[in-house]
Amino acid sequence: MEDFYRENILDHYRHPRNKGRLENPTHSHEESNPLCGDVIRIDLHVTDDDVIDQVSFEGQGCAISQASASMLTEMIQGKTLDEVKQLGKEDILEALGIEVGPVRLKCALLSLKVLKAGAYGLPDWTGEDEENW
Repeated sequence: MEDFYRENILDHYRHPRNKGRLENPTHSHEESNPLCGDVIRIDLHVTDDDVIDQVSFEGQGCAISQASASMLTEMIQGKTLDEVKQLGKEDILEALGIEVGPVRLKCALLSLKVLKAGAYGLPDWTGEDEENW
């Protein structure tokens, strides 16, 4: 079963979903992981009803960070900002489907950190609380 998840991660890395930038995002945020250099930017277009009707990401980095960003964009399409704010690290780790060690955890969670900062509209959010997601 773990082979399936590894193939899924590689597929999202090689063929990312929702890759690029939105022309007119309502929310946008970018951060990097200073430990490894991974970078993720997420753009959202949110309707007046607080529904994410468009999402995209750009970035560079390892397969885990890029695949988790791709998977996350698929998860949040059509959700409200309140639903997005409820997502936690377990949702990302479940989507990845493999055990992620402590060194790779920041890579796996970078897209969630960027998404939450953008959803909360916090341009310089530090993510200090990320261990409690």
